[in-house]
Amino acid sequence: MIARTANHSSVQLQSPFWSRYQELVRETVLPYQYDILNDRVPGVEPSGAIRNFRIAAGLESGTFTGMVFQDSDVAKWLEAVGHALKTKRDPTLEQMADDVIDLVVAAQQPDGYLNTYFTIQEPGKRFTNLMDCHELYCAGHMMEAAVSYYEATGKRKLLEAMCRFADLIADTFGPGEGQIHGYDGHQEIELALVKLYGATGEKRYLDLARYFLDARGTEPNFFLQEWEQRGGKSFWWPWMKEPDLAYHQAHKPVREQDVAVGHAVRAMYMYTAMADVAKLTGDDTLAHACERLWEDVTRRQMYITGAVGSTHQGEAFTCDYDLPNETAYAETCASVGLIFFAKRMLDLAPRAEYADVMERALYNTVIGSMAQDGKHYCYVNPLEIWPRANEANPDRRHVRPTRQAWFGCACCPPNVARLLMSLGDYVYTWDEARRTLYVHLHIGSDMAWHMDGGRVQVEQRSDLPWQGRTTLRFRCPDGSRRFSLAVRIPSWCAGDSVIRLNGEQLPLADVRMEHGYAVLERAFADGDEIALELPMRARFVMAHPELRAASGMVAIERGPLVYCVEEADNGPNLAALSVDLDAPLAEVPCRIAGVDAIALACDAYRRDEAAFGDGALYRPATEEARREHRVKIRAIPYFLWGNRGQGEMRVWLRWR
Repeated sequence: MIARTANHSSVQLQSPFWSRYQELVRETVLPYQYDILNDRVPGVEPSGAIRNFRIAAGLESGTFTGMVFQDSDVAKWLEAVGHALKTKRDPTLEQMADDVIDLVVAAQQPDGYLNTYFTIQEPGKRFTNLMDCHELYCAGHMMEAAVSYYEATGKRKLLEAMCRFADLIADTFGPGEGQIHGYDGHQEIELALVKLYGATGEKRYLDLARYFLDARGTEPNFFLQEWEQRGGKSFWWPWMKEPDLAYHQAHKPVREQDVAVGHAVRAMYMYTAMADVAKLTGDDTLAHACERLWEDVTRRQMYITGAVGSTHQGEAFTCDYDLPNETAYAETCASVGLIFFAKRMLDLAPRAEYADVMERALYNTVIGSMAQDGKHYCYVNPLEIWPRANEANPDRRHVRPTRQAWFGCACCPPNVARLLMSLGDYVYTWDEARRTLYVHLHIGSDMAWHMDGGRVQVEQRSDLPWQGRTTLRFRCPDGSRRFSLAVRIPSWCAGDSVIRLNGEQLPLADVRMEHGYAVLERAFADGDEIALELPMRARFVMAHPELRAASGMVAIERGPLVYCVEEADNGPNLAALSVDLDAPLAEVPCRIAGVDAIALACDAYRRDEAAFGDGALYRPATEEARREHRVKIRAIPYFLWGNRGQGEMRVWLRWR
């Protein structure tokens, strides 16, 4: 029997840290994004997203506004609302969503087709430029929205509309005669169809997801054929000589891919779908490809913050160990996609390394991409900020020194919202075949499931990310139940963990370790409590010698958090700082943007500029020129950078 994620409706976060984020999304982010989608926020570039649906529905006249994939912003917002309503019913939010759904369905064509760009702008050209125009990408996001909203409310209007669209797509695409033998330029529909299959049980949708994966990158190459049929013209780059197949991960069949290339978000979504289909169909060839790609991404092409995609040229991967700091692209959506991929890898095989990466991306890049007011966002997540150069150097202008209120391409803000509101999906997995409850994330939450005709509930309470204490209390009102509990022991634990059962420390010999999970098998009775102490000490971390951008440098970590230094604490020219690896890292309570956090302080050195007092740009490397003086520095959690005004920021520091 297939391992499944615990039903989200039975997982409620009870976490001082994460519940606050969910409240921020529910109370501030979703209403704010709704106003932006409706063009109601002064000073923000008009989205036109809702208006496009009004025009497509015949309720208003006008031309299409925004990116060709503008529909997806509405879809991700709707999906986030669905997840929010699963955790807490909100009549006002639900009515907003119902109104938007009415508009979306009104814009649907009689045959099921739904895309405002092609309905308004180019009605006769649907499915003629799949490489560039994101039709199936937008369809996929709306399918995910439909499933989320149906699961939250039981309302089927959007779900039925998207089933009609999925049926049209299944009739249009496939290996049969008269069908289009192709796939979308931006992967997304593949994983969405898997969710639609899960909600409806309609196997046709799973088969279609598999078809899109099977067809990708095979010969003759669909994108080359399509491009030639359009007269060798691209929607985005009319001067393009020939499509970059690797950019779309269409350079070879997916089962033969073992190096992450091309657009990072597209890659993450595709890998997620590959793992989904591998799990549901038992396809070992897909699973093995996922394992190879996972290893390449996380061991050679991932930033210490859990970000991926290093270049702004194509928002893409480059090559192993090419992870520049000051020009990092590290798109927020790519880290969201990495979390999707990590969770699907956990479904294939529960290994702590997958959850470790999921945790790293979540605590650093994803929440770091949004300001604490919920109204300003990073599209790009750098590891170094030098505001003067970010403004003056064209090669750095994609890196903004402050978070922005919105973007012309606004894929990231609603992506963060939908992930944070669905966070309960990532904490646990109940594996019926193994009769094992896996605890992947140490996040305070209540979770319930049924087994052997009775109800079992676990109440997790955790002090992460500030302290390494977690307790799991079981409620078994129908009598004890025998099963295994598998709790991830994070890779950042600074020493041996301590596990207690009902207050008594368990000998290590009584605890079985499996792939980074501590496994306890027993009959759990009502009131049983497992307590874990996960040693959490700050430490300096070095990069692989081939990671040139971090050569001779260290970063600072504590628990799941990566730290950075800011000009607000340490003055300008952070590049002049160096740390002594023997210097102790002292924990210092701090409060930033309303968040009570732990900063880290240590002795360090700053290069003395006095030796260059004559204004020389260069001089001989004498002892005088190398002179440094001792200073105290303070580092803060990376996710809190940029909440105290504009200034320099740096993750990697020189060491001496």
